[in-house]
Amino acid sequence: MSEASKTAAEKLAESTQAAPTSATAQQSDNVAHALAGAGGGLFSMALTYPLITLSTRAQVESKRAQSSTLDAARRIIKREGLVGLYAGLESALFGISVTNFVYYYWYEWTRAFFEKAAIKAGRASKKLTTVESIFAGAIAGSLTVMFTNPIWVVNTRMTARKSQSDEQVLPGAKPAKAPSTIGTLLSIIRDEGPMRLFAGVMPALVLVINPILQYTVFEQLKNTLEKRRRVTPTDAFYLGAFGKLMATSITYPYITVKSRMHVAGRDGPKEDMMSTFRRIIREEGWAGLYGGIGPKVTQSVITAAFLFAFKDALYGMTVTARRKIALKRA
Repeated sequence: MSEASKTAAEKLAESTQAAPTSATAQQSDNVAHALAGAGGGLFSMALTYPLITLSTRAQVESKRAQSSTLDAARRIIKREGLVGLYAGLESALFGISVTNFVYYYWYEWTRAFFEKAAIKAGRASKKLTTVESIFAGAIAGSLTVMFTNPIWVVNTRMTARKSQSDEQVLPGAKPAKAPSTIGTLLSIIRDEGPMRLFAGVMPALVLVINPILQYTVFEQLKNTLEKRRRVTPTDAFYLGAFGKLMATSITYPYITVKSRMHVAGRDGPKEDMMSTFRRIIREEGWAGLYGGIGPKVTQSVITAAFLFAFKDALYGMTVTARRKIALKRA
């Protein structure tokens, strides 16, 4: 056997060594990744949620209402107290845990499919190529959108809820209490119909490109780094931050349009994606598509960085726990 053949055989053996050996093991591994992603999402969302509130309100308010991020934060705290920065947190935590669980489960399922195909084809490495990473992200992202869009419609309504202004509230009186997550959900179904829960699906499907870009950049940089040494949670933190910075900067106008469509039934007539685009540009200029981009990019990058770091750590803990259980049963 030639040296090149030996090297290829060694690489193939090395790449398949850690792969799950059965369908049950693969399923268990997919669930472990999904649970780690959900847990990482919970932690990272809780840490950065006030920035989400500031960004979402900037996206859905008109140009006249916009101000600096610091002024917006002061206005919310003065009007609603610190809890105003956490409006809709419960639905966001539920949403991010479901979103990440669904996304990571199907991403790992698709990744396993491509890896098995690579092994059958006799490829030297089962690592995903750039094209395979894009396909895996597209499949996982599209399924995630269809499963979780109603959760994010409710969350956007709660986060963007317009509190009564100081002029509307009598001195000494308290503003009306914000509705709960379930109350908001039931209100949307009762007043606007269940299909309103799927408002913004089209821009959300377009936004599947966001995690595709994010995870493709992350996976390719991770693969490059793994050739030199083991990737640590700290590495994952920085790689995740860089991937999300690129993805969010490119796709931000669609994020704005999606947020406007989520609140359209509440604030005015319902519009499709292109109509919303045209109206924002006509009324507010191109800058209107980038309202709140500062806090959003900051939040997205920090959230993604913590998500990847937490996910890697939680996945490692899950694998260790599974090994201990397996040893006890043996």
